[in-house]
Amino acid sequence: MQEAKLEKIKVRLEELQAEILGESEETIHGMQEESTLYPDPNDRASLETEHINNLRIRDRERKLLGKVEEALERVENKTFGYCEECGEEIDEQRLLIRPVTTYCIVCKESLEAVENKN
Repeated sequence: MQEAKLEKIKVRLEELQAEILGESEETIHGMQEESTLYPDPNDRASLETEHINNLRIRDRERKLLGKVEEALERVENKTFGYCEECGEEIDEQRLLIRPVTTYCIVCKESLEAVENKN
């Protein structure tokens, strides 16, 4: 992959990483600042439900953060942008849309077809 394209994707990955970390911090501060002393059980239940949903979202983002960090590592190792399955270069448009991907579109579709059969 060309150095300029690689740098563009690296910047995108770093922005995504910063965004996830920032949202995580906001969630932590927001949950700490909210008063949990609601006399009404319905208000308390609503708040707890909201917290559970936020934590689920953050858990998904935590998993994505791991993939972002792995992708940044591949950028540094100059192995970024190649399919794990076939070894071919992954299309640049695919990488711009989903920079953490490790499969070209053909291999990913094949893997999903196998998963759907099971």
